[in-house]
Formats: sequence, C-alpha cells, structure tokens
Amino acid sequence: MFSRILIANRGEIALRIIRAARELGVETVCVYSDADKDGPWLEQADKTVCIGPGPAADSYLRIDRIIAAAETTHADAIHPGYGFLAENAHFAEVCQDCQISFIGPSPEAMGLLGDKVSCRAMAKEAGTPIFPGSPGEIEEEDEAISVAETIGYPVIVKAAAGGGGRGMRIVRDQSELIAALESARQEAQAAFGNGAVYIEKFLEYARHVEVQCLGDQHGNAIHLYNRDCTSQRRHQKLIEEGPAPGVPDALRDEVCESAAKLIRSAKYCGAATCEFLMDRDNNFYMLEVNTRIQVEHPVTEMITGVDLVKEMIRCSAGEPLSIKQSDVQLNGHAIECRVNAEDPDRGFMPQPGNVELFNAPGGFGVRVDSHVRSGYRVPPNYDSMIAKLIVHGSDRTEAIARMRSAIEEFQIGPIKTTLPLHHHLLGTREFVEHDFDIHYVERLLEKEEQASA
Repeated sequence: MFSRILIANRGEIALRIIRAARELGVETVCVYSDADKDGPWLEQADKTVCIGPGPAADSYLRIDRIIAAAETTHADAIHPGYGFLAENAHFAEVCQDCQISFIGPSPEAMGLLGDKVSCRAMAKEAGTPIFPGSPGEIEEEDEAISVAETIGYPVIVKAAAGGGGRGMRIVRDQSELIAALESARQEAQAAFGNGAVYIEKFLEYARHVEVQCLGDQHGNAIHLYNRDCTSQRRHQKLIEEGPAPGVPDALRDEVCESAAKLIRSAKYCGAATCEFLMDRDNNFYMLEVNTRIQVEHPVTEMITGVDLVKEMIRCSAGEPLSIKQSDVQLNGHAIECRVNAEDPDRGFMPQPGNVELFNAPGGFGVRVDSHVRSGYRVPPNYDSMIAKLIVHGSDRTEAIARMRSAIEEFQIGPIKTTLPLHHHLLGTREFVEHDFDIHYVERLLEKEEQASA
C-alpha cells in the first residue's frame, strides 16, 4: 500500500479521496490554487502545497507543478479525481516516467478507451453494442456523405476525444453535413487539442444509461450494475439514479457483462464507466468510456455497498479486487442530485460568492458529499457544483420521496442553487413514471418559460 497520496484536484472529490485514504492508513497531500487557499478540505489533508493562481490553466492543469509537489512531499501516488487531468494520458505517462503511481488506468489503456474511435473498435470486438457509424476518423467529405447516407439521417458528428457535449453536431440532412464537420473539428481542436471526428447514427429519443466497472492489475474486471443519467440539460447531468429503472434484468445483465468484458480486454486498472444510449425498444448503443471516477459514483456505492475510491487505491497499489462478480448484489434504489451554485430562473447563471448559510439534511438513507460549510466563498474559477445530495431507499418510490424531503431540509443561502429545480423535476410525471429522454428537462423548462411569459 502507498504511504502518501497526492490529490490533484479540489473540492468535494478531494475530500472524498482524503476520507478513503485515511481509512486505508495512507497520508494525503492536497495541492491548491490561490483561489482555494481557504478551502475547508485542505484542513483534512496531512500536507498542502500551493501550485499557482486561480485559473485552472495556471494551477490544476499544470502537470509540472503537480509533479514537483509530489516529489517535494515524497508522495508515491497521485489520484486525479475527476475533471482537470483525470483523463489526460500524457499526465499518466509523466507520472509513470517519474516513478509515481497514477491511481487510474495505464496511459495505454486510457488512450485506447479514451479515444472514441479506438474504443468503438474494441467494443465491437468485445461484443459491446455500438451505434452504426464510421469505422474510424472521418477525413474526407465524400466519406462523410457516404457514411451518412448508409446509416440514414439524422446523424451526429462527434469529437474522437473529450466529452461534455463539445465537438458534437446533429445533422438532419446532407445540406448541413459539411458545415457541421468543420465546426465540430474546430471546437474539438480548441477544447481537446484533437480535431478528429467521426459519425454515428443519432437517436431522436434516448435514455442515458451507464455501467460502472472496476478492474485491477491482475486481469480481473467486474461490473457494479448500471445508473440512469437521463435527467440532464445541455449534456450536463442533473439527477442520477441506480439501478436504471425500466430495464429488464436479463438485458441489464447482458449489457453490464459486455461492459466488463470490454474493460478486461483493455487490461484496465481502476474505475471506469461505459456510457450507453438506450432507445424506446431497449436497444443499447455505447457512447464512450470514462476512464476515471465519476461524479455520480455514490449512487453505485449506495446500492452495492462497495467503496469505489478505496478499490481504486488498492488496485493501483497492486492489490487484486477485494470482490468477485458474484459478490456484487443490488440493494434498493439510490438517487443523486448535483447541487450547483446556479440560478435556474436566470438562465442558470453561476452564483459565485459567500455562503452564509449551509445546513445539510440528514436522517436514514441520506448522504451529502460536499466541501462547503457556512462562511465558505464559492470562487468563480471552477465548476459550479458545490454539493452532491444522495439518498437510498428500499425502492425507487421511497428514494424519490426521501430525496424530495431531504431537499426541503437542505438550506443554502444567500446564493441561488439548483435545489428547487431538482425538487420540481422529481415531482413531474415524466420522472416519476420514468417516461423521459435526454431532452425532457429542456422541453419542460422551455414549456414553463413560455407559459409564464
């Protein structure tokens, strides 16, 4: 086991890693920017190192400064969390070259699965269902036209690297295709430093279902069932739940096992998430593989009882997975709401500033993952998520009721948050009956805005 882990991240995920490391008897080092110098999570680390100014490009994305901090504090491993450098294969390679363990996959596995084109090829080989689309990167306009005509419109042009909705364009007929290719390439190049794009069939109606997997350095890989992340706005997830409702058990197990097989074939170590879209006929198509811990990992932890972060640390230290596939049992239903410092009534405008009041809910089956407390100042430099509210119930109906009750108890002010929106969404017919797709939140908000105009 490692003696000291450096955490190359901030906020709630940094605190989550500190807690897991402490339980394993491992010391922690937290790097931080000037904007985070008063971050409450820093108080829980054994050592802290400032690595630069507030902008992430000058601090949390500076590989040289993070490596220097690890070397000067004698950290023997680095956990990247999510975001920032978590899916940067070059960063993993630098760690390897400096003889510092990267708590995650090898650079080779990350490169194979992180690039959507190579990942599609591996998924096809593993029997994981994929979308009809181009076999690789689209380089010529004639090839794009031919692929789109073969699979039929609408199609979607997607960046081979990255995610979060960037480098994506929906194309409904040939007249839009060439312009969409060029704009997607430009956006992908600017966002990810890689302008490669490919084409897939686009689903008008789709649910977003993902499979949580774990792998170790001994060739073992398991799945921990699935989550539904359909409730999203502009490709950003709002509410996640597990297991995914309305998926027949036999189909769920088949898709989950194919995902584990894909992870195993990549010789993958750590936590990985295979993301799928599911159509009205329960057909699954793989979107991508996230080669890191997910924001919504607590949902899986609540329904399986498996500590994903501790498993990541153990596996990166060379230990085999502590559980076999037969040990993974589903228990009840869990829901997570991402609490963002945003004002939904003003176009989701970010709400940086002082949090004068922060009273988190509690009670049976309620979990709050947050770095915030009363008196904390939300900086303007980073993602707006300030907390994750997670509940567990014996079934989905109880989980929904428990979440709505927990939201009513949660007090944050004076800044605005997305809590009222979550409470509203959880009470809609579409959510309660899981009769929704990835665009239902946007349609609902647009309809309500028109009604109030």
